[in-house]
Amino acid sequence: MTYYDLFLAPVPSGNKEKYLDFAKTMDPIFKEYGALSVTDCWGSDVPEGQVNSLHTAVLREEGEEVVFGFIKWESKVARDAGWEKAMADERMAGGEMPFDGKRMIFGGFDQIFEI
Repeated sequence: MTYYDLFLAPVPSGNKEKYLDFAKTMDPIFKEYGALSVTDCWGSDVPEGQVNSLHTAVLREEGEEVVFGFIKWESKVARDAGWEKAMADERMAGGEMPFDGKRMIFGGFDQIFEI
């Protein structure tokens, strides 16, 4: 069954190019270790909620944008094996995240439906 890693992160608006460079460096490593695809998205229509929102979820501060991304894997087994290899890869240690990783939200999801 297809498996997804998902994340949300607050990224300073001025770091869009740095974020893109970061993604272009890190994302191919996941592909090398079995990811079917890696997608990064820059928020362009992310409204504030009345009770909760993507903004509050990542504790977005003034001058930051919400970024969303996901990695698609063939299965959780493939994800676990690929993730372990990617985290052990020395190239992963070299990149500085262009955002506050402490406010990044992430998780893994089993696909249950697709049309």
